[in-house]
Amino acid sequence: MSAPRSAASRLLANRVFLVTCLVATNVAMLVLAVLLISIFWQGWDTLSWKFITSFASRKPTDAGIMAPLMGSVWVCSICGLVALPLGVGTAVFLEEFAKKTRFTRVVQTNIMNLAGVPSIVYGILGLTAFARMFGAFGTNVEEAITLGNEDSLLFLRLPFGSSVLAGGLTLMLVILPVVIISTQEALRAVPGSLRAGAFALGATRWQTVWGITLPAAIPGIMTGAILSMSRAIGESAPLLVLGGLLLVFNTPENLMSDFAILPLQIYNWAGRPQDAFHEIAASAIIVQLAVLLLFNGIAVFIRQKLQKPLQ
Repeated sequence: MSAPRSAASRLLANRVFLVTCLVATNVAMLVLAVLLISIFWQGWDTLSWKFITSFASRKPTDAGIMAPLMGSVWVCSICGLVALPLGVGTAVFLEEFAKKTRFTRVVQTNIMNLAGVPSIVYGILGLTAFARMFGAFGTNVEEAITLGNEDSLLFLRLPFGSSVLAGGLTLMLVILPVVIISTQEALRAVPGSLRAGAFALGATRWQTVWGITLPAAIPGIMTGAILSMSRAIGESAPLLVLGGLLLVFNTPENLMSDFAILPLQIYNWAGRPQDAFHEIAASAIIVQLAVLLLFNGIAVFIRQKLQKPLQ
């Protein structure tokens, strides 16, 4: 049996671990700062209102990001509107209402596994399920079933094809497991005494969940939502498989419109040999960071407004 370590050795080990963590954190922050500075240095001169409001062009001096910017906003909005309620509802049911049976354990294990699946796999799934709908409605545009007026915002076509709705639903598949897991962790962090107190006062399980558990878990749920939407904004592989376009000369008008997204446009410009395209790619990255901060800021604002003290 080994002798216990002295207090001095334990204190030294703690200090070494603390210094190691601080060095690793500072190195990561330094690398991030260098990347951001280089991007702003390269792309700030070409960033202008004309660049934001112009459409794609083969000439870098005339190229803009209006179409991919609005496409990203549409796709991420559809993704958030579908994934967040569905994910939170699933997590609440599994954590608060479902009995702990073998079936629920299998479902929970599958959700954990789906969170680690590469995003391009979800792109193949979205192509099959949403864009083509397993071939149930034919493969040609002429065979598609249309619902509503083409000038309407809610115009639908079955199958969805390479539309903004299919793109949003595909990204929904990517972030849904993350939303479910983060919501479950937030619900588990709520003290059990709050539930017990509500039950003691005669509240039903639904009243307890709606009035006590969910408000207390809002900060954790919104933190998971922020991380999930941040991932969705930067995803490009699923939408590339789905058939995302690069040269789009109009913004989406309804759910069936063609679309481009900022990550694909940035990837296209960054892969070209001309330095001028690299500069506008850096400008597009700056705009994407601004969109990301806007979405996160809205989520933080909602979290602060809905947050209630536990007492």
